[in-house]
Amino acid sequence: MTGGPSGPAPGSASAEALHIAVHGLREADPMASASVAFLPWQRNTALACLAIVVACAVFFPVLTCTVLVALCTAGYLAAMADRVLIFQRGMARDAIMTVADERALALTDAELPPYTILVPAYGEPEVVGDLIGAMTALDYPKDRLQVLLLLEEDDTPTIEAARSAGIGSNPTVDHVTIVLVPEAQPRTKPKACNYGLRQATGGIVTIYDAEDIPDPLQLRRVVAAFAELPPSVVCIQAKLAFHNGRQNLLTAWFTADYGLWFGFLLPGLMRSKAPIPLGGTSNHFKRDIVTDIGAWDPYNVTEDADLGVRIAVSGYSTAVIDSTTLEEANPDPINWIRQRSRWYKGYLQTWLVHTRRPIQLWRSIGTVSFIRFTLILAGTPIIACLNLVFWFITLSWILGQPAAIGQLFPAFVYFPSLIAMILGNGATIYMNLLACRENNRSDLLVACLTVPLYWLLMSIAAAKGCYQLVRNPSYWEKTFHGLGTKEAGN
Repeated sequence: MTGGPSGPAPGSASAEALHIAVHGLREADPMASASVAFLPWQRNTALACLAIVVACAVFFPVLTCTVLVALCTAGYLAAMADRVLIFQRGMARDAIMTVADERALALTDAELPPYTILVPAYGEPEVVGDLIGAMTALDYPKDRLQVLLLLEEDDTPTIEAARSAGIGSNPTVDHVTIVLVPEAQPRTKPKACNYGLRQATGGIVTIYDAEDIPDPLQLRRVVAAFAELPPSVVCIQAKLAFHNGRQNLLTAWFTADYGLWFGFLLPGLMRSKAPIPLGGTSNHFKRDIVTDIGAWDPYNVTEDADLGVRIAVSGYSTAVIDSTTLEEANPDPINWIRQRSRWYKGYLQTWLVHTRRPIQLWRSIGTVSFIRFTLILAGTPIIACLNLVFWFITLSWILGQPAAIGQLFPAFVYFPSLIAMILGNGATIYMNLLACRENNRSDLLVACLTVPLYWLLMSIAAAKGCYQLVRNPSYWEKTFHGLGTKEAGN
């Protein structure tokens, strides 16, 4: 296995690999690709609903606004109740799979299959050294480990940094290969992963970002978990956390957010058998199955969430394992909003793609999972946007109590709205506190108690993501790394 760079040649197998990376899913099943954000019937339905609402607002303004507030309140209550139920299931001790160190280390080399790690990177020369350290620290036989560093062919700084770090010349990292991804639109992480997948030799494939620091035993734990789980489990998601959670208040909020999501909500989803929107890294797949179902959609900016749903729709399932990969939390608010707005846009992309055939989706995953899928993937960004509207209404009422607002909240709307506001906010803060306690992160107490300020950032990001969904749906807004400060012990 060589560590030198490999790139495309016109008319070669690499050119075919590029075509498949970009067009494979779209050609195999156009309805499954986000290359078109809205099908005609979706766009026309949305415009028709908007026209009806506007017409009703012209002739019956108060009644129309009251009905809209009532519908939004029902959505809030449904999302809140479902989130609490998922959290309660995620609290169970067997919700997340645990593989002890002894079990992982007891695996002999003969029991360890060939493993491929895909590391897509673009414009990140500053983290290449960390990548080498993290890949070298993995406890897995080097002759069974293939690490493909996927770099865009015109990303000269990162390519030079990788070569300077010894990739291709240093025997200690000869299991790491630079793969040059040819320029082609869309320029996205899933396109690079699809291209790398064509060169993968491992029976199990995982993705790490260049700045990730995975648990050194993570690959062994995954092999042991696959051996114990039923054959229908084709993906294992590891937990994600941050190494700079105490850098500032934003990183503390982000760390608490991840602790709740990966520690309790994802395991709760696994127990409920609902589709799991995967994290962007540390998801470990059976390569043949992922290839069969079309791999990643290069036009979807949350390709991980999309693939997680496609796994469930195809009749397979995902497990969550108690093994942690450390990442860098965005310490800069602007950079954080860029990242989160992409996630929200991708959630809506994924929901739009999989509801193109709603009856088929409903039959594949069932009624409860269909509703939960909608509440999470469509509800999360939409509710974050609606928060801006309802916070404005609340503030206006507190400051002046205008009569127009009072008319929007008759008793049958006012009391459910009050419940949604008090119990919803209280339950979310309580879940954050409980998650931090269970994760032994008492240092995040202030972050948990001030989390409403974090919700404001979420709402701004959601509004931006919704706007971009219409204006530029497949644009991958780059998140800059290397801004974090590692804490002692990480």
